Amino acid sequence: MSEFSVRSAVATDAAIIVALIRELAEYEKLEAGFALDDAAAARDMLGTVCHTELALVEGAAVGIAAWYWIYKSFGAARGLFVEDLYVRPAFRGRGLGRALLAHLAAKASGVGGFMEWQVLDWNAPSMEFYKSLGASPRHGWVSYRLKGEALRKLAS
Repeated sequence: MSEFSVRSAVATDAAIIVALIRELAEYEKLEAGFALDDAAAARDMLGTVCHTELALVEGAAVGIAAWYWIYKSFGAARGLFVEDLYVRPAFRGRGLGRALLAHLAAKASGVGGFMEWQVLDWNAPSMEFYKSLGASPRHGWVSYRLKGEALRKLAS
């Protein structure tokens, strides 16, 4: 395989950000809720709300990691939450996913922090990959989300 590189996304990458995240949504069988468009990607994914890193092969983006900073008050620890990690199927198994995570690990390590992410419970290949890196699941924690009418009701 040709050399690859990882770089931060810029405004002109909005369309490829959307394309890669859409592919991830399809892979995760979550495309029905997909709403990201070029304008939202340019507005939110270039460092304002979250950050985006791209893995490139011969100048073409073939992988993506979207992330943002989090904080754990009990441990006074800054962390990096990986919201999305995706490598196009034709490029998997060649080190790009690992390179994206290593790039993010350097950022988290640079602030003495940690990294966290979630994985769908049916995604065994990803879980095996994460375990091969030394990551482990956080037992005892269940994610909750408040949205839509329930969110509006609580806010009022």
